[in-house]
Amino acid sequence: MKHFRRCVRSLLLLLLCVSVLIPIVFFTIKIKHLSPIGRKEFVEDLSAIKYRSDAALRLNAIEQEAREDLKGPKQIIYEDRAVNYSSNEDSETQESENDGEITDLLERNETNHEREEAQQFHQREISSMAGEKEQSDQRTVELDQNAHSRYRRMIDKKIKEVKDGHSNQTRVWPDHILRSKSYKVTDLNITEMKDLMIRAKVYLNFAPPDSKSRLVKDLKQRIREVGRALSQATKDLRLSESEICSSVQKLEKMEATLSKASHVYPDCPAMVSKLRAMTQNTEELVRAQKNQATYLVRLAGRTTPKGLHCLSMQLTAEYFALQPEERQLPNQQKLQDADLYHYAVFSDNVLACAVVVNSTISAAKESEKIVFHVVADSLNFPAISMWFLLNPPGKATIQIQSIDDFEWLSTKYNITLEKQSSSDPRYGSELNHLRFYLPDVFPALDKIVLLDHDVVVQGDLTELWSVNMKGKVNGAVETCNESEALLRQMDMLINFSDPLVAKSFNVNACTWAFGMNLFDLQEWRQKNLNSVYHKYLQLGNERSLWLAGSLPLGWITFYNQTMALDRRWHVLGLGYDSAVRRADIEQAAVIHYDGVTKPWLDIAIRRYKGYWTKYVKYDHPYLQQCNIQE
Repeated sequence: MKHFRRCVRSLLLLLLCVSVLIPIVFFTIKIKHLSPIGRKEFVEDLSAIKYRSDAALRLNAIEQEAREDLKGPKQIIYEDRAVNYSSNEDSETQESENDGEITDLLERNETNHEREEAQQFHQREISSMAGEKEQSDQRTVELDQNAHSRYRRMIDKKIKEVKDGHSNQTRVWPDHILRSKSYKVTDLNITEMKDLMIRAKVYLNFAPPDSKSRLVKDLKQRIREVGRALSQATKDLRLSESEICSSVQKLEKMEATLSKASHVYPDCPAMVSKLRAMTQNTEELVRAQKNQATYLVRLAGRTTPKGLHCLSMQLTAEYFALQPEERQLPNQQKLQDADLYHYAVFSDNVLACAVVVNSTISAAKESEKIVFHVVADSLNFPAISMWFLLNPPGKATIQIQSIDDFEWLSTKYNITLEKQSSSDPRYGSELNHLRFYLPDVFPALDKIVLLDHDVVVQGDLTELWSVNMKGKVNGAVETCNESEALLRQMDMLINFSDPLVAKSFNVNACTWAFGMNLFDLQEWRQKNLNSVYHKYLQLGNERSLWLAGSLPLGWITFYNQTMALDRRWHVLGLGYDSAVRRADIEQAAVIHYDGVTKPWLDIAIRRYKGYWTKYVKYDHPYLQQCNIQE
């Protein structure tokens, strides 16, 4: 009896030991087949998962992470790229350079994979005998068999291609990638890179601030790699084949890392909230950057470049070194001849005046009949005078005047305009408003063409004097065409909420542009438009009727007194619109750099600057001394 009890007791102890040891042996075999990287990722990522609140999600994330480390990346890598990663994932991929090496690599990978499949099958068989997770194991077996089948077919196909010589021997896999996926450096690929970068940064924000897990390190590494590839693709759209291949590999690494992160952080509402917050922050940042850029561009537009300031100072010094009789320009007897073609330019810029005069004379058929009247402020009058003394305009006649020479202007002008306020001093400039006193400035003339100093003349303008004005005072190109980018309406600059303005003017009246205008001075005097100008200028000082500047005052002063000229006479927008058609520019008689980006500034639109620079004498000693270059 005692012997029987002893046997029973021994049997129970044996069964107890077996029941304890078998799970330990099973778990040891399972851990044994994890790669060093897989074990490290498994343990480190497991520590990061503790921050999740749901225990079920934590277990699910751990299970999927482990399964992906064991199976997913190897199958994806071999199927899409067929390259061999070493244990260090950060090292660069090495390509096979001949058919024998590629064949050995594929066969070796095939053998390793079969060995792993056999071991995994053996483990599942032991688990099945223990009666644990039978249904889950059955699904896993089916999935593994399907994956193994697809993998075998892919390996057999690649080995056959290599042996038959159908593949490129030196760059088999990159060429295959380029042919199958058609990776080209296009806007679509750049957008894909940016999207992956955004997703990676979102996942990185989910991790604890002091996390040192393998997943966090991988995300940071992938962000750096894709960022460099994105920078290279943006800088040079014509990348070499090796550079494109490298970018493809980095994209695939990023996708694999993001797939891993999606298992660790599967919380979709949190992802949506984070992306929404990032979008709002980005929009606010873009808005602030745009406002700052606009302010800086406007500031640059109001600033005199160092070279122009140097030129003005040198010319001024030379001018005052001359004797009074040496300061006289030739052909001054033609200034009052009404039978000649008279042009007026009001400017404080030496180079701008030089370009307007040079381009007009170059395009004229009868340059000896051209008379230029340049009016400058008192500060720049000596420099502009000295420039044309050194560089006379050929057979044409030129007159340089200072605004201080018009003594009558101080009484008419300062009383009405001194209350004008604007952040841009150009709008309150005397030269800017001198155009409304043309009949007083040129009392002996009947017609005159007013040119802004930021224009280039490309055609002969003498035909303007034969245009039938039909009793109108101002000839100008209209800007009310709805199909064009330079569309302007009356209510854009004029306050039609004021009862007086709404009663006196039609909001749908067609607008026009300053820059190249033909004025009939006789009609101007007969209709006494100066009184209209002074009336509304005084009202504008009392209440807000328009935005600062002379253009809205011009619309009011010459309301129903403007004759529309053919659009080919005057093309606008070269100072702010980069989409002006080249055909329109080439056939235009005058092109106008209206806007902030003037052609003599560094912020000028490069594609238009050549039309202006070809009339500048960059080989002039003074320009070279002041380092003024194209």
